[in-house]
Amino acid sequence: MRKFLLMTLFILLTAQIAAARTIVFAVDATWPPMEFIDANKHIVGYSIDYMKAAGKEAGFTPVFKNTAWDGIFAGLAGGEYDAICSSVSITEKRKKAMDFSIPYFKVRQALVVPISSNVKSLEDLKGKKVGAQIGTTGYFAIKKVKGIIPKSYDEIGLAMQDLINGRLAGVVCDDPVAANYALREKNFASKLKIAAIIEAGDEYYGIAVKKGNKEILDLINKGIKAVKEKGIEAKLKKKWFGQ
Repeated sequence: MRKFLLMTLFILLTAQIAAARTIVFAVDATWPPMEFIDANKHIVGYSIDYMKAAGKEAGFTPVFKNTAWDGIFAGLAGGEYDAICSSVSITEKRKKAMDFSIPYFKVRQALVVPISSNVKSLEDLKGKKVGAQIGTTGYFAIKKVKGIIPKSYDEIGLAMQDLINGRLAGVVCDDPVAANYALREKNFASKLKIAAIIEAGDEYYGIAVKKGNKEILDLINKGIKAVKEKGIEAKLKKKWFGQ
């Protein structure tokens, strides 16, 4: 009986450890090349590879759950997942509602316009419609410029489609995403260009976790530090962004 009880306890402890080392990440997979759905219906991208590498280094298994951006923070607060790995910019306002990992990517906001446009800055678009994904720092940047008519979208791809169809004068989004559409996407690159980089101070992506969840945060930070220190980050940047 004692042997049986000890074995049962060992199995339960092993299961608890395994469960503790699985981290469920919410991902709005509409943000290439950071997080998106590939041709095989898999969630892929720079951030995804980064967390897989971090998990390998820190001893956790990442599980990615595709989640719409609208409501992604409410889901974290409600315990629907452990963390958000979705190009979340670290802001003072967001830090009041959730905790963040150390930064894993520096980002800037970029203005994308039709390739024939003579626009040089966001201010040049006063009186015109400019799109961005709702609740993003790109959308906040648009709203700061008086005279621009902001239009929000659930997905950045929908904004880009409206841009090439002439329904918008510009789109503001994170620079790796802007570069992906303006330089690489075959259906967009011949029609779009980056007109300007909007300098608004340092902006970084971090992994968001529920306020006070130190155990998960420590594991993620451990992984991010290892990815940076071992040169894995540089390899991932080369893979997803080239030289």
